[in-house]
Amino acid sequence: MARISFSYLCPASWYFTVPTVSPFLRQRVAFLGLFFISCLLLLMLIMDFRHWGASLPRDRQYERYLARVGELEATDTEDPNLNYGLVVDCGSSGSRIFVYFWPRHNGNPHDLLDIKQMRDRNSQPVVKKIKPGISAMADTPEHASDYLRPLLSFAAAHVPVTKHKETPLYILCTAGMRLLPERKQLAILADLVKDLPLEFDFLFSQSQAEVISGKQEGVYAWIGINFVLGRFDHEDELDADASQESAVGRRRTVGILDMGGASLQIAYEVPTSTSVLPPKQEEAAKILLAEFNLGCDVQHTEHVYRVYVTTFLGFGGNFARQRYEDLVLNETLSKNRLLGQKTGLSPDNPFLDPCLPVGLTDVVERNNQVLHIRGKGDWATCGAMLSPLLARSNTSKASLNGIYQSPIDFNNSEFYGFSEFFYCTEDVLRIGGRYHGPTFAKAAQDYCGMAWSVLTQRFKNGLFSSHADEHRLKYQCFKSAWMYQVLHEGFHFPYDYSNLRTAQLVYDREVQWTLGAILYKTRFLPLRDLRQEGVRQTHGSWFRLSFVYNHYLFFACILVVLLAIILYLLRLRRIHHRQTRASAPLDLLWIEEVVPMIGVQVGP
Repeated sequence: MARISFSYLCPASWYFTVPTVSPFLRQRVAFLGLFFISCLLLLMLIMDFRHWGASLPRDRQYERYLARVGELEATDTEDPNLNYGLVVDCGSSGSRIFVYFWPRHNGNPHDLLDIKQMRDRNSQPVVKKIKPGISAMADTPEHASDYLRPLLSFAAAHVPVTKHKETPLYILCTAGMRLLPERKQLAILADLVKDLPLEFDFLFSQSQAEVISGKQEGVYAWIGINFVLGRFDHEDELDADASQESAVGRRRTVGILDMGGASLQIAYEVPTSTSVLPPKQEEAAKILLAEFNLGCDVQHTEHVYRVYVTTFLGFGGNFARQRYEDLVLNETLSKNRLLGQKTGLSPDNPFLDPCLPVGLTDVVERNNQVLHIRGKGDWATCGAMLSPLLARSNTSKASLNGIYQSPIDFNNSEFYGFSEFFYCTEDVLRIGGRYHGPTFAKAAQDYCGMAWSVLTQRFKNGLFSSHADEHRLKYQCFKSAWMYQVLHEGFHFPYDYSNLRTAQLVYDREVQWTLGAILYKTRFLPLRDLRQEGVRQTHGSWFRLSFVYNHYLFFACILVVLLAIILYLLRLRRIHHRQTRASAPLDLLWIEEVVPMIGVQVGP
């Protein structure tokens, strides 16, 4: 504090000091300092809150809802942060190309890429199909690239030109190509690898064109369904409907059942530790189990899954009907020869088929042999006649066709049934969705017991689903009994199992196995974004210190600083009051002493 001394010809006892800086000015400076520090802390809090917001637990259901709404909108091809990928499904009857896109990875190594199907300006999925299948090029493999040219030209017109060189292309061939000799398969793939890069600059190499097995196709379908359902999301807080999930926040995955016209497929996750099996069953289990890591870092095991998957050829709905008709034809003709009967040889003496509606007539022809049949509509008897077609063995761990089946924990599992599982429950019976065995059996039995004339009249009156046709009405009784037998007798699902949902769409869209394929193929791509994110964090701004991310320590520092400033202001105020009280007597003394001196000097 500066001092000004006054003697002014006064005695030494009159010596005193006066502060040059007002206490009020010091309080103003302190208040300005407090305001400045508060603004600085508030700025730090706002900037760091952005970081906290990214790490706070979010409402996953609401996020998934917004994501599903966004998936129905047109893809913004002007966004430079979007990446693209192409998958060609080369099937037996035709080939389709699917265009997918995804934004930059969010930087969390535990999250997968957010891959979605691209949509055009009209919000329609970007997909194109051509016929016949690529297996038609077996004798002319040099034209394989010409065969796929329309698909790739279609994709090239939708993917931004600036993204072509970094857009991966995967050509995956399925059932049709599997039936060809290996040399013809290799010749077709060799032509694609040689000629396609000359015309299209997509990211494409020899390893990205292959013939996949039924097991791979099943795994990709399982990945796609669980990804769309959000079952690969790892959450700190589990959903209310996931009370039986693991303690680390890993959600329970769903199994899939898919019955087509010719084949049947099942896939579901199994525990990593299984019981000890006999050598033969252990070898079979290794063939049918697939273990893979969907994460971008092989050292992280959060996305390691072990899936049982198998395909049963000949167990689809239409093919099973053919097998059943062959069985009925052979048994009836054999019985006629043995007993001298003529059952089924004329329309007047038909074979009474329990798997057709009452009164429906049909003819089975095989190798110039004819069998006339008429519907009997006995659903229970139909199921009993279908049992031999399951080809079960006496082993408790075997399912259809005597194939090993990994145990299912029916008390802690969930399944989705597609294709025929949905058609059998919804198209005619109108009970699709949550499956309930007794309810389904009662509805199917009632349908089979109806007269064919009544069913056709109901069909004309529009009482069935718009997807139902006369073929569905005709074979609904058989297919419902076959589905019931496969599910409960073949796969050993309990009759009161309540965690099966039949569906055609998931969140209002069809899920293809190609989605699972590109998820698996691009699983290492997030490493690129993670490295870039790490570089940016290394050169972060000065206030991104480690202590800032400890919320409790951060707020404690703020309170300490504010408390110190308040105590300082209180001390200044106390000093100011003390000086005010002390200065009043001095001012009076100064007046009393100065006046006499002035009077003395003026007198002479």
